[in-house]
Amino acid sequence: MTNMDIKELKAKNDVELQKDLIALQEQSREMRFKLNSGELKNHSELSKVKKTIARILTVLRQRSNESK
Repeated sequence: MTNMDIKELKAKNDVELQKDLIALQEQSREMRFKLNSGELKNHSELSKVKKTIARILTVLRQRSNESK
């Protein structure tokens, strides 16, 4: 779930995107804690999660602008 492309995200409905967004935000928070405590070995995973969060937010904003 951490590395989804735009096509996959556009295929999902808003409820699924919201669930994914909440899960990824929680995962990002946990990864930040692990990074600060030195437990996280692969730092690039955090940036992948952040980019996926941004993609989800972009799709949700595009849909809300289309409905207006």
